[in-house]
Amino acid sequence: MTTPDTQRPRTGSDILRTALRRNVGAMAGGTFLMGLYQAGETAFPIALGLIVEHTMRDRSPGALGLSVAALAVIITTVSLSWRFGMRILQKANTTEAHRWRVRVAACGLQPVARDVDLKSGEVLTIATEDADQTADIIEVVPLLVSSLVAVLVAAIALGMADLRLGLLVIVGTVAILSILSVMSKRIGASTQEQQARVARAGAKVADLIIGLRPLHGFGGNHAAFRSYRAVSTEAKHQAVTVAKVNGVYAGTALALNAVLAAAVTLTAGVLAFDGRISIGELVMAVGLAQFIIEPLKMFSEMPKYVMIARASAERMALVLSAPLVMTPGAERPAAGGDLEVDGVSHGSLRKLTLRVSAGEFVAIAAYQPRAAADLAALLAVHVPPGAYEGEVRVGGRALADLSIEAVRAHLLVNPYDGEIFAGTLRSNIDPSGTSRTVAEAVEASMLTDVVALHREGLDYAVRDRGANLSGGQRQRLSLARALAADTDVLVLHDPTTAVDAVTEQLIARNVAKLRRGRTTLVITSSPALLDAADRVLVLNDGVITAEDTHRNLLAGDEDYCLAVAR
Repeated sequence: MTTPDTQRPRTGSDILRTALRRNVGAMAGGTFLMGLYQAGETAFPIALGLIVEHTMRDRSPGALGLSVAALAVIITTVSLSWRFGMRILQKANTTEAHRWRVRVAACGLQPVARDVDLKSGEVLTIATEDADQTADIIEVVPLLVSSLVAVLVAAIALGMADLRLGLLVIVGTVAILSILSVMSKRIGASTQEQQARVARAGAKVADLIIGLRPLHGFGGNHAAFRSYRAVSTEAKHQAVTVAKVNGVYAGTALALNAVLAAAVTLTAGVLAFDGRISIGELVMAVGLAQFIIEPLKMFSEMPKYVMIARASAERMALVLSAPLVMTPGAERPAAGGDLEVDGVSHGSLRKLTLRVSAGEFVAIAAYQPRAAADLAALLAVHVPPGAYEGEVRVGGRALADLSIEAVRAHLLVNPYDGEIFAGTLRSNIDPSGTSRTVAEAVEASMLTDVVALHREGLDYAVRDRGANLSGGQRQRLSLARALAADTDVLVLHDPTTAVDAVTEQLIARNVAKLRRGRTTLVITSSPALLDAADRVLVLNDGVITAEDTHRNLLAGDEDYCLAVAR
């Protein structure tokens, strides 16, 4: 059964409600302590007024000592309640931010693609800045309540001296919040747009880094830089707009708070001059008028932070509420089963039918690269079953009936442009640290020369995206990772396009040997891999047009010779 916390939130409000619900305990404790802090802060000018009042009546050292002790208790309460209250709230805040970061990252890493019009750079911003700003709601609510406590205590204390002073604080606070709540809506909208533009700039940087080498190759780096500069300039202009709005908001809040404090002070002065309140009450009123600026400032800033948290939560909802490409089933394929494509039409594929029996090594020679990419996307479950005609079966079970975890455990599709991560050779080959075939995979992929080149061996440090490796080394590292996974069914898409012919021959021979008895499908135009396969299927114009061994096809099919001969 799905619990409320594991359901996919549909809106930013759902995200905020979830965050608040699972931090009720921490927020209650934090609210109590922060309320105690604000009450202590408010009690200080009240106590000071009472001390002045009683000291003027009873000028004994004992009364003075008792007053000093009372002030010491108030100061101690204020100090400890702030310290422990903020500790509780900040711990809950950082923990909640971590939860949302992990959840957004999980969406980006899930094997089932999601229909979200966001690039990786944007998802990164959502998983960091937006997650942090959303979690701020954990601190915002208790601080809002504690500020309200301070304002109410001050209003009650002033009202006990004179009802008009208490009403002035309450009416003034309501007026200030009404004005600022209108302004906070613009801040929320502006902040959401700023986050979107910053995210787009981040995505542009990520794209440029990925394409840096080819950009240098044809001299396109200057044009790419200008493109990024334009996107970054848009983000800068929006950031300036947000800063202006925040500045106006902060200035307005400070001015309104100062006006209210001045009004309370002047009113108390007039009342004292008329003899309606005592000197002690005047001292209390002046002290509260000065003190009330701080909780009012905090209280008036809270709507802004609420709107920022809501704007960030709405951006997270874009990722978290996006519909799944497919609704996974619950079945599992048979171990060591075969792979079938039955009458599939998708993209450039037209009623494609093929079968790879369990334990067979089959190669597909695709005359059109688009057809090869479409087939790889289907097998990698990047296309939902409802988006194509026909059926793909693994181990005798349709993909739509299988859980995605079962598909990934049973079937691995290694793309021709597999990502290389910052870390080591070993962590790239065996990310989970559980493979028992790392050595065999390194040897089969001919990565042994890269390992031998460095004193650290498999612990040699690899930079982000394999920047310190050549194209051929990155491709062999990706192949080693696929082989080390040791899945029942392995699909390789152009695994040797960046290696030389001699190395390609050795890789083809090694892969066939290592994968003997395991179902393997290679989509390739490499003569070496085609020759190593048990049989070759020719994919032309979206259908299988020929089937035989590589050598028989070379001998009897002129089109095949022209397509694969090097």
